[in-house]
Amino acid sequence: MDETGTARMISFVIPLLNEQDSLQPLYEAITRAVVLLPPCYQAYESLFIDDGSTDRSPAILRDLHDCDPCHVRVIQFRRNFGKTPAMTAGFARARGEVVVTMDADLQDDPAELPKLLAKLDEGYDLVGAWRTNRNDPLSKRLPSKIANFTISRVTGLKLRDLNCGFKVYRREVTRDLKLYGELHRFVPVLAHWKGYRTTEVP
Repeated sequence: MDETGTARMISFVIPLLNEQDSLQPLYEAITRAVVLLPPCYQAYESLFIDDGSTDRSPAILRDLHDCDPCHVRVIQFRRNFGKTPAMTAGFARARGEVVVTMDADLQDDPAELPKLLAKLDEGYDLVGAWRTNRNDPLSKRLPSKIANFTISRVTGLKLRDLNCGFKVYRREVTRDLKLYGELHRFVPVLAHWKGYRTTEVP
């Protein structure tokens, strides 16, 4: 329970495309992580948004839902629309007071969630993860570093890892954001411009 005696449900919003090998391990990692959270955060749902996968991802998601319908929900797109529409659909269907976005490729570790929630409980509205040990090649990390620096200078929002998909939001933030195109990349900036308190943790 929180300070008012009310449990806060968490909605994991997970957009994906052709992630058949990572879905079962990710589901298990989320399940393990939630058990270790404070009691006020142990009500949860995992909302998988399948952005038109052509591998076995749809079948695996159906199996996960069938095995755990209380915690697993699936949105199935008929074709690939892109990450922004997938996130928008997830935000619209999420039922939790706290929304957690994660990529489905296992680079985001649910075990790190307590760090982000602790920062949220300090009064922030959006808390992003900063990847200190990225597995990406230099050809991907260097442009990302330059982009993060440039965007921070232009917007005044000092973030080291703008594009990390692992973020925690208060529900009002996800309901207030209007996303289109490639704006999922700039969610912290959009939230900052709307006056929400935004930060990140390593």
